[in-house]
Amino acid sequence: MNIIEAVRSALQTQMRADPRVVVLGEDVGKFGGVFRATSGLYDEFGADRVIDTPLAEAGIIGTAIGMALYGLRPVPEIQFGDFIYPAFDQIVNELAKFRYRSGGQYPCPVVIRTPVGGGIRGGHYHSQSPEALFIHTPGLKVVAPSNPYDAKGLLLASMRQNDPVLFMEPKRIYRASKADVPDGEYTIELGKARITREGAQVTVVAWSGMVTIAEDAARLAGEAGISVEVIDLRTLLPFDIDALIASTVKTGRVVIVHEAPRTCGFGAELIASIQERAMAHLEAPILRVTGFDTPFPYSLEHEYLPNPVRVLAAIRQTLEW
Repeated sequence: MNIIEAVRSALQTQMRADPRVVVLGEDVGKFGGVFRATSGLYDEFGADRVIDTPLAEAGIIGTAIGMALYGLRPVPEIQFGDFIYPAFDQIVNELAKFRYRSGGQYPCPVVIRTPVGGGIRGGHYHSQSPEALFIHTPGLKVVAPSNPYDAKGLLLASMRQNDPVLFMEPKRIYRASKADVPDGEYTIELGKARITREGAQVTVVAWSGMVTIAEDAARLAGEAGISVEVIDLRTLLPFDIDALIASTVKTGRVVIVHEAPRTCGFGAELIASIQERAMAHLEAPILRVTGFDTPFPYSLEHEYLPNPVRVLAAIRQTLEW
């Protein structure tokens, strides 16, 4: 499967298992979604469970919150991550707080799916990576898969727990990333990172569409005799600090890769968290390879996005410290 097919398989699996699960969003019904992630669900489950909505993101999320409070388990889709801002108030001030404000009496199990990131020449309104804004919001979980197998397992796990989840899908590799994915049920625990490549000299941390970039950089480094360990975070909140610390102790050097802008990006929090716990094991400052502090460009997209050459340069820099 590719990532689109894995997401669709997860939705279909859970909708068959739990009649409380409903899907809603712009064009998710008969059209099957702008990226076809919900294709075929309308035909199988009907208009009561696969609901086309107006172009009104605040209304989509507000409706999903009401559904969840009355016992349903909605999975709303925001068509592009950039379109999530009109729903920011509903997510941050309502969805994230219901369980806390009610002392645990009213969980709000909403899983918001949205494609994020660049790589499709979408320009500055279809290419942003807003994860840090939501990681900063207590009460939410934020998940960012990098491949089809993880996408299905993490989405199933997200739909089966009671906290609200923002599920951010890397649209640049929606169809490019392919893997063997079981047709049946399986879950991947939220909050657990995965080492995708073992190494001894430098740790490279990435998530979502940047994991393949990190792995390509690690291969280039390997050709130059440099041993690089690559960690795919998978879940950004809660993130697997134990895995990061263990790898830092092992290698003594860390590079973090994300395509969101550098300033106040999630990489900064990871750096602080690692240094607070493992400063004595670091042989060099932790470096970041990120997007730039500009609006996401259209014609210069591939200059903006981190690439293996930029990551390799950071790997070399930390070794030369």
